[in-house]
Amino acid sequence: EVENKKVIRDLVASEQLKDLGYRYVHFNSPDERGIDTALLYRDAYFEPVASTTHTMLIDNLDGQRDYTRDILQVSGFLCGTLITILVNHWPSRHNGSGLTEYKRIAAAQKNVEVINQILKSDPEANIIVMGDFNDNPSSSSIKSHLMIPELFNPMTALHSYSRGSSTWQGKWFLFDQIIVSKSLQTNNKSGLKFEAADIFDAQFLKEFKGRFKGNPFRTFAGSKHLGGFSDHFPVFATFSIHKI
Repeated sequence: EVENKKVIRDLVASEQLKDLGYRYVHFNSPDERGIDTALLYRDAYFEPVASTTHTMLIDNLDGQRDYTRDILQVSGFLCGTLITILVNHWPSRHNGSGLTEYKRIAAAQKNVEVINQILKSDPEANIIVMGDFNDNPSSSSIKSHLMIPELFNPMTALHSYSRGSSTWQGKWFLFDQIIVSKSLQTNNKSGLKFEAADIFDAQFLKEFKGRFKGNPFRTFAGSKHLGGFSDHFPVFATFSIHKI
């Protein structure tokens, strides 16, 4: 999730990152707030070979088009293994999760459409679906509409009443997820194998005092600058590499 190309370009060129070989893939989305999806990677480990976007045609409750973020599709070699990554930022729960659920179901169905096209060409394709889904692993959009038999969601076991990637009114949510194809669990031909996923909720990322102690340490609360990192904890996945 990024505001525009300049933001990610400035990030890559920052003093802390400029010598680490970071690159990015970015396209403008039709999102009404100007938010896009992008992929940040290090060229020592990932070599992109193709990229495109998939636009979601979703209407609001009043019948007008909801201009939301595209799905970014990037294919490339991760440590020598060909993978396809789908970067998502699904429609928000603004106006209520129930009223907006159909939008996220539509986003899930669009992902499945793209995945099925990939699998049609290569039944053993290595696929990673990731991003801010604005729904939990147990939500209908994920559990009933995205999770086709070829996919595995390691985030399901991580979400609990006391743990997630973001909070709202004292409740933990795990909207940020990394979902992998089962080929990355079992396909010994690929050289790359999924090992585990987790939430990066280190102490320095948390509010350290007050009523929100333990919550993600935000950069802003409304218009007030707090100086934190984000209102979401990052999530990550680890993979092992073996010779074939």
